[in-house]
Amino acid sequence: MSYTISTQKLDDLLYSWRNLRHLDWNCLFTLPPWLRAWWCEFGEGVEPRVFSLQKDNKVIGVAPLLIKDGRACFIGSPDVCDYLDFVVMQDKESYFFSRLLDELEKENVNSLELHCLRPDSTVVRGLIPVVKKRGYYFVIEQEATSVEIDLPVSWEDYLTTLNTKQRHEIRRKLKRLLEAGDVDYRILSDWNLIEEHFDHFLEMFRSSREDKADFMTVRMETFFRRMARDMAMAGLLRLGILEFNGEDVAMLMFSEYRDVVYLYNSGYDTRYSSLSVGLLSKLYCLRESIEEGKGKFDFMKGSEVYKYRLGGREVPISNCKITLS
Repeated sequence: MSYTISTQKLDDLLYSWRNLRHLDWNCLFTLPPWLRAWWCEFGEGVEPRVFSLQKDNKVIGVAPLLIKDGRACFIGSPDVCDYLDFVVMQDKESYFFSRLLDELEKENVNSLELHCLRPDSTVVRGLIPVVKKRGYYFVIEQEATSVEIDLPVSWEDYLTTLNTKQRHEIRRKLKRLLEAGDVDYRILSDWNLIEEHFDHFLEMFRSSREDKADFMTVRMETFFRRMARDMAMAGLLRLGILEFNGEDVAMLMFSEYRDVVYLYNSGYDTRYSSLSVGLLSKLYCLRESIEEGKGKFDFMKGSEVYKYRLGGREVPISNCKITLS
């Protein structure tokens, strides 16, 4: 067997990743369109190092990293990336991480600081066993919580998973909205159509909560626009719109990837708060996901109460620091 490790440019990975479907691209935020959007806005001052390990000229793993002052971390950041990970062929983690650690030591990297790790990440599943075998010091700590739902086969089956009180509340709120006026929910996937509504999405995002207004700085808005465009053009972004009496009253930015719907962000018109349009827009998206046969609905990071009321279960998100010595 012949293993070789090399580095490539982020732009090269962007153009080649669709030919690397044999890899386990299990993390939405490691997809090259997302990585490049993040890098273009937040990557100033640090050069990306994308390590690629090949066996007999076939890529078996990719490590999208930033390296500075002896420290390596993922391309991306916890404020806009809910999950981060390496991209590795299944059953090849041991080979990949052994060679990657060798290469990082050659480059005088003395620590790995890896954030936004799901329990099923390749870091937990594959890297940590190699680190233990080598006797390196490491620590894993929970840094956040995400919430998700395993979707049943029908809307009625979903409702039966809720307790009596929440099931009653959902039906009551849906009935009240439908009795108040004409309701429609639609999904946009074409960037040209999404772009037409994007200013309104940002306006509702900012006005729906004070912390969202603080978060959406000018720089963050630039990132959101670039990310939405790049992900939509790659076929990975959707904009869900709840319409009431001919007016858009709530919007959801989400991705459909593999068997999962990832609810990334949302906003609503506060003039319609009494009709619970923010919550109900998520319910419409959830119901559409069930009807399309999706397997999971991911509310992503954050422990907002509504996620639990809609039947979500917690998933711990951790960080890992590894000292190479």
